[in-house]
Amino acid sequence: MSIQPDIKVIVETDCPIATINPNIYGHFAEHLGYCIYGGIWVGENSSIKNNRGIRSDVVEALKKIKPSVVRWPGGCFADDYHWRDGIGPGESRPRRINLHWGKVIEDNSFGTHEFIEFCRQIGAEPYICGNVGSGTVREMKDWLEYMNSLKDSTLAQERAANGSLQPFNVKYFGIGNENWGCGGNMSAEYYANEVKRYSTFLHPFGEKPLYKIACGPCGDDANWTRRFFEALEGHLGLIQGFAAHYYCGTSGTATEYTDTQWYDLLHKALKMESLLLKHRAIMDEFDPERKISLIVDEWGTWHPVIPGTHPRFFHQQNSLRDALVAALTLDIFNRHADKIAMANIAQLVNVLQAMILTKDKNFLLTPTYHVYEMYAVHQGAQSVRCNINTDEIHFNIEDETRLLPRVAGSASMKNDLLNLSLVNTHTREPIAVELDIRGCLSVQVKEYRVLTADDIHAHNTFNEPERVQPVSKSPTEIVEENLIVTLPAASVNLITCKIKVKDTK
Repeated sequence: MSIQPDIKVIVETDCPIATINPNIYGHFAEHLGYCIYGGIWVGENSSIKNNRGIRSDVVEALKKIKPSVVRWPGGCFADDYHWRDGIGPGESRPRRINLHWGKVIEDNSFGTHEFIEFCRQIGAEPYICGNVGSGTVREMKDWLEYMNSLKDSTLAQERAANGSLQPFNVKYFGIGNENWGCGGNMSAEYYANEVKRYSTFLHPFGEKPLYKIACGPCGDDANWTRRFFEALEGHLGLIQGFAAHYYCGTSGTATEYTDTQWYDLLHKALKMESLLLKHRAIMDEFDPERKISLIVDEWGTWHPVIPGTHPRFFHQQNSLRDALVAALTLDIFNRHADKIAMANIAQLVNVLQAMILTKDKNFLLTPTYHVYEMYAVHQGAQSVRCNINTDEIHFNIEDETRLLPRVAGSASMKNDLLNLSLVNTHTREPIAVELDIRGCLSVQVKEYRVLTADDIHAHNTFNEPERVQPVSKSPTEIVEENLIVTLPAASVNLITCKIKVKDTK
């Protein structure tokens, strides 16, 4: 007996949107809690297997998700970080108080050279965030010269003496972080003037052009975006990127939540779409040719910390619900590949919506990691139009009825492969979906992978590190000439098809 579909997904393979920039699948690592120390860096003398002090298990796992770019050293930490503290012999590096994150001691054993080495090991581009809040123009200019200079300057000689004769060729450079808040509590106008002043002296110092990124708004603060660009008008060419931050927060806790709280968090995550549209529309008024890219270099969930852990270390568990937040958000980025150039989920290890959790020698991959592994096929592919005719889930929060799409997703093509990612947001019910793939001569399903669990609260622990992980399923049932896929409840789905495109000659 044939399955009767509940909804239809129309994929128009001949309606391209834009190439999905791999940097949309970027990451963020801050000197916060156990992200750097214990998460990435253990030191060369550690009993934990490492390569030049960097955890080998973390490196091998990250390489599998093809990390495009990593932002460092913050975050709020960046605007109290002075780069000279993190170069030279480790034993002579100063010990500083980490002002923002628990006032613990920062021994600076992980600095510029170590970060560049980490990026090289995992195959990612470094994205350095400079200090505007408590630094100087000269300090920032000198850091770039130290990292990138090809010429035989004193700073290039110092870099060579510290172990790197060749320049680091850093391309992405942020002019401060959250300068409306922890980065100096500046107004948009004041910060725009700082951007003009700093950018004037920030040169690439090497062969590659420098991609300078200005601090954008908190969430959907359209007022900040408009006022910044009004103040910057006439000097737009000084920057190439503008970076917003958006955390969808929590509803319940990381692992304890009702069905309604599940829907509430996914609803909050989907606000990313209106945020992108709003800020890009304002930017287009000042920059219609889109020479300045929209970036979201911090995003993700933000749950209460694990009980018994340091309240300023933001160490949280990562459940199946977080995986759906990641998938829904990445699908938004894929669908709007023409509007966004980079995104950096917060954070890589042990902090907020992490890819990996570690404790001493223990190590596990989170459900969010598995979404990134599944979705890696979208990187560098051509986003194509995907229309999902779905019904909606109605739920109540504070006596207000809200609506959540039952199914959401995105589609991309690379060569003769179509990758379609679909999320079933319903906590209990599977749903049959008809796939209407247009603009091609034939479709053959090659692979169908699903990330779900028998409990919506499921998460991986050091005792059960593989409780939530992707599995392969029998892909489809053919109904006439279209495909029927039954998406399990609370699931992330990736369907890979080989297609034969129409001859355009």
